Amino acid sequence: MARLIYAMTAGAALCLQGLPATAIAAEPKAQVEGALPPDLRTAVVHAVGDTDRAIENRFEARRRAREAAQDTIVVLRSEGYYAYDVEPDIGEGDAPKALVKVSPGPRFVLGQARIDWIGALPDPAVVAAAQTAMALKPGAPGRAADVVAAEGRVVAAVRKRGYADVKADPREVTVDHADNTVSPDYRIDAGAIVHLDSIQLDTHGRTHPEWLQHLAPWRHGETYDPDDVAELEQRLLDTGVYESVTVSLAPATDLTPDGLRPVVVSLAERDKRTIEAGASYDTTDGLGLDAKWTRYNLLGRADTFSVLGRVSNLDSRIELDLSLPHWLTPQQTLAVRTAAYDTNTPAYDQEGVMASADVTHRWGRNSTFGLTGTYFTWGGSIDVSRTRELGVATLTPLGRDLVTFTGLADMAIDRSDNALNPTRGWRANARIEPTLLTGDGTFPYLKIQGQVSGYLPFDVKGDTVLAARLHLGSITNGTVEDIPAPQRFFAGGGGSVRGFGFQEVGPRLSDNTPEGGLSLAEASVELRRRLTEKWGVVVFLDAGTVGDAQFPSFRESSVGAGFGVRYNLGFGPIRVDLATPVTSRRGESPLQVYVSIGQSF
Repeated sequence: MARLIYAMTAGAALCLQGLPATAIAAEPKAQVEGALPPDLRTAVVHAVGDTDRAIENRFEARRRAREAAQDTIVVLRSEGYYAYDVEPDIGEGDAPKALVKVSPGPRFVLGQARIDWIGALPDPAVVAAAQTAMALKPGAPGRAADVVAAEGRVVAAVRKRGYADVKADPREVTVDHADNTVSPDYRIDAGAIVHLDSIQLDTHGRTHPEWLQHLAPWRHGETYDPDDVAELEQRLLDTGVYESVTVSLAPATDLTPDGLRPVVVSLAERDKRTIEAGASYDTTDGLGLDAKWTRYNLLGRADTFSVLGRVSNLDSRIELDLSLPHWLTPQQTLAVRTAAYDTNTPAYDQEGVMASADVTHRWGRNSTFGLTGTYFTWGGSIDVSRTRELGVATLTPLGRDLVTFTGLADMAIDRSDNALNPTRGWRANARIEPTLLTGDGTFPYLKIQGQVSGYLPFDVKGDTVLAARLHLGSITNGTVEDIPAPQRFFAGGGGSVRGFGFQEVGPRLSDNTPEGGLSLAEASVELRRRLTEKWGVVVFLDAGTVGDAQFPSFRESSVGAGFGVRYNLGFGPIRVDLATPVTSRRGESPLQVYVSIGQSF
């Protein structure tokens, strides 16, 4: 041990010998002297900046003092101090400090701002809107940034009302030292009001121009609105089949015979085909493998067609999907799906074929949150299957040949800031599935589910987030025996109650087979902490119960707890969760491991 300590000490000494004998800490480039308000001093010191290079002579000191004085003047003028006195200076000695002596003088205030219209005067309503948008209050501090921002608001207000070619000529700002005022005079050329024609596609690709026309958020001849042009661009980007999208107004010289301006769209289409491979793992299902082939824009209307193959202990299938965005009307997607599957779970086995068609409509324009909004989905499916399960009372094997017709009405509201890694906002979802079973007889029932989740950041950057989720479900009309096992509620697993394996939460048959139930309640709380740009950690607590009545009784709730690691891929995190059951009644495994992409909710 003594030799080991000696070796470590010697190694440390050798490392230290390789370091410079002295290290120079960063210090201000110049010392700021004078009586300044605290916020102004902070701004000046920040503008002057720091350096880790020592001054070597008086010439260098004078150069730094002059540069610091110039930076100080920029800050003073931007903050409304125009009667300033700034003097660069240096200290004593051969390598003196650089100094800036500052007397800011009085802070100037805004005087009367005005707008001078160059060329034809726009409509009176536009003139009034521009005056309101200027929003400069006489007597407020005469900050340069406020003067510049007001001009931008004026131009935006005029453009919003149809004057697409509006521009600002050089403004005149009068600084009056007699009354310490700053009075801006904006010179605005509104140009002519613009009315829109149809969409003009100027790139050759797989997209049909006829389909593109129905995406326009404006009517033929309608007044130009920059938000409409931005909305069209976002609608095209939302489809996911384009590498880039550019939408712009045609030049003023490209008018149609009736005086309208086309909107020009340029599309860079992504590769026709992609092949993806994926894998998943949890301690119950083991390893799962996926392969997906996707063909983009096959029909020339930003469609996506894919073939998915999956092999796992729990679920193996071949699935074909076709997605038609902006189907019949903008912001409405038709999804058609068919699949052949073989499912093997602790509670039941099922094999069959299914087909479904759903239509999802989204309300609301695109926002800073991306695809957040309100979604309503309606559709239906048919499922022809053979189910193998145990009778609830007799434990005798049941082989059910079923044809299941299911309707769907789903509403979702998303006000979170990220689909895979939300740090603020909330989400809510309600789902109703009227179902008709046919086979040995005809049996209808109704399945209802709802979920809400929220995300509360503890800091501006969202490095620490408290996340919570509540999920409820109920099946009406029938007993557990009436409802085939695949249609019942089950709980447990990575997207449910962690700490328990798939279907381990809820009632069991006498031979310990999961029974499932008619009601479901789940709740989760997570504290997420981002440590670096790439890495983060999570601690969580999950709880859930499954009941054999229409509403859960919470008599046998299961609780799991654990922690996880997150690695940020850029578009979302890889999550690795380790969880253990807090309430264990059936000898569940003491540790469950879950690996997937995206947060758990």
